Amino acid sequence: MTALGTVDLVLASTSRYRRELLTRLTDRFRCVAPQVDETAHPGEAPAALAARLAEAKARAVATACPHALVLGSDQVADLDGRIFGKPGSVAAAIEQLRACAGRELLFHTALCLIDNRGHAAQAHAAIDTTRVRLRRLDVEEITRYVEREQPLDCAGSFKAEGLGIALFERIDSSDPTALIGLPLIALCRLLRNCGVHAL
Repeated sequence: MTALGTVDLVLASTSRYRRELLTRLTDRFRCVAPQVDETAHPGEAPAALAARLAEAKARAVATACPHALVLGSDQVADLDGRIFGKPGSVAAAIEQLRACAGRELLFHTALCLIDNRGHAAQAHAAIDTTRVRLRRLDVEEITRYVEREQPLDCAGSFKAEGLGIALFERIDSSDPTALIGLPLIALCRLLRNCGVHAL
């Protein structure tokens, strides 16, 4: 096994949430922005979209990073099969939370780790699904929350690691880091599959 700190690890993302999570394992990595169209295909299921985009991001960056491990990730919020992306505006965030109040959402967080260190690149993939039930919320609570935390760059319009936790009734997850954007338990497993250990 090879130590994680000795490999060229590339995060195919500009997300500060993913960057912060990855520093739990190592501070020896670099970030490269993937140029990927994130539009869903007609009829594409939310989990399939997350998996496809994670792989597309990793492959887009891997072409320019020989001899590296390249990590792509994507998260899609799913309300009864309806895809919820990053709201981008206060009004859209409020509408997302109004639609989700009192209901259960699924968050599909996908990983793709491309090992470019050998003769042929090898892709390793995983997906984690977290169930989140939001409590019943009135529009005043939702508006106050969005104004305070500004979760405009978060699928589902909340930050579970921040004040957004006050919106929840329950979280069912096998990996608490998945909801924030990078499932570290799955990532450590993929790294071990590549002969790399985080410890």
